[in-house]
Amino acid sequence: MSSPKSILLHDFFEIRGGGERLVLLLCQELGLDIGFGFWQDTSYGREVLEGLRVFDLEVSSRLIGWRTLKHIKAFQHKTSFLSRYDTVIYSGVVAPLAVRNHQNGFNLFYCHTPPRFIYDKKTFFLAQIPPWQRPVLQFLIDYLRPRYEEAVAEMDTIIANSENVKNRIHHYLGKPSTVIYPPCEVERFTWGGQEDYYLSTARLDFLKGVDLIVKAFLQMGDKKLIIASSGPEISRLKRLAGGAENITFTGLVDEDKLRQLIGRCIATLYVPKDEDFGMSPVESMAAGKPVIGAAEGGLLETIVDGETGLLVGPEPSPEDIIAAVRALTPRRALEMRQACEMQARKFDKRIFLEKMGKLL
Repeated sequence: MSSPKSILLHDFFEIRGGGERLVLLLCQELGLDIGFGFWQDTSYGREVLEGLRVFDLEVSSRLIGWRTLKHIKAFQHKTSFLSRYDTVIYSGVVAPLAVRNHQNGFNLFYCHTPPRFIYDKKTFFLAQIPPWQRPVLQFLIDYLRPRYEEAVAEMDTIIANSENVKNRIHHYLGKPSTVIYPPCEVERFTWGGQEDYYLSTARLDFLKGVDLIVKAFLQMGDKKLIIASSGPEISRLKRLAGGAENITFTGLVDEDKLRQLIGRCIATLYVPKDEDFGMSPVESMAAGKPVIGAAEGGLLETIVDGETGLLVGPEPSPEDIIAAVRALTPRRALEMRQACEMQARKFDKRIFLEKMGKLL
């Protein structure tokens, strides 16, 4: 059990993602207080905060650029309460800026990745928005980058969520870090048999590569695909699918339904661009389901090619995905079940909590 004088600061809760689950698990299991910039209904219900001491900075604005500036200022100027804590854990891009208010204790940064819109994917992100918005994003990048780098330099310990992210931290920030993989609640994912569909659970945004999966299944009318997620790209992806009978969009489903879908599929597909770590493949393997994944980023650390799934690419094409789906037959997927379950145990939450607990 950690000291009662420990708190975790996280940027915000807007979606139900792996980073959000990690933060909540740490706070619940190690008895940490929690602080964040804002909480939206699109994330978890606030009942998950029951029993925790909460500091909500209540940042709000409909204008994302203005909200980001307010977010930065809130962590810089509204976190004087940190002085009462021995240890502060920071999670996110903006939360680390609060380190200026905690100069006499232990500062630990759990880095999911250096912000990609500032570093390796800057050009990509700028290209995704209308030309009139680009000066706003460029201003935010120029404003945030030196403040972020100054904050990271003040951390006593930096934890990376994968070897992939460790390499990014060294390359872009010039800092050493230690890898502690994110936690998977392995026991919550179970084998539920094998039905006749393949499954994608990736968030529907442009870095996740779900469009490649849709394009592949448009050429495989004999194979069923279920896409169980949502995100800003959902309308475009539905238009791309064009009402194909073998492709189903469920939208965002609750966690029980998601685990059920994973547990009954043939295999899952996950082909993001240079993913930081990627919890979805681990959850799939925990249910005994192999993964067709992109041969890049954190997936190289989780999927064992030919044993717990098939790696395609890097930067796979729809044709690469088609070949992998044809190769990963229902029978072959069944043969991988035991290896998948064993591989997933390497990322069990107990290992994560033990390693993090030793640092506090």
